[in-house]
Amino acid sequence: MRELAAPHRHLTIDEYLALESASEIRHEYVGGMLYAMAGATQRHNRIAMNVAAQLWNGARGTDCAVYGSDMLVRIGDNACYYPDAVVVCDPADEEPMYLTQPCLIVEVSSPSTASADRRDKLMGYCAIESLQEYLIVFQDEQRVIRHFRDQKGAWWHEELAPGRMLHLRCPEMLLNVAEIYEGVDFSEA
Repeated sequence: MRELAAPHRHLTIDEYLALESASEIRHEYVGGMLYAMAGATQRHNRIAMNVAAQLWNGARGTDCAVYGSDMLVRIGDNACYYPDAVVVCDPADEEPMYLTQPCLIVEVSSPSTASADRRDKLMGYCAIESLQEYLIVFQDEQRVIRHFRDQKGAWWHEELAPGRMLHLRCPEMLLNVAEIYEGVDFSEA
């Protein structure tokens, strides 16, 4: 769950970026408000690392770069999020603190973040012109929802079964859904 963080007044994007660059705590920014980022569970981190490792291997030898959960994605002047994994293949995306031209974003979703991942972040991410795919990876079950832009610019979604191989366009690779959950014990509550 995201919790509103002080200050309690609306900040401009520039004020947020200045505060964030000096902060020891990460915050997401939505509509002028700051939301402190909670720590993640072992399961969440394992899944996020499994996804990032597959993406990193798939991006080797390409112009694409893969980033983990410490890289900020800026959506215009209205929002900044820290996704669990992000891929950028545009060499012009050079701002050191944040990315603006991602082609793939991955969020590892928990019961407390599922609503934001499937509504707020989905709407924000889909507004990024360069974005081709947004994956929501669930941590309490083997379930992946892929949102993708077709060649005409319309957004679609599909739910992926555990045994599927997913063909990603950015980077051009196959993502093994089963490997996302490698080493994850679902018998734990």
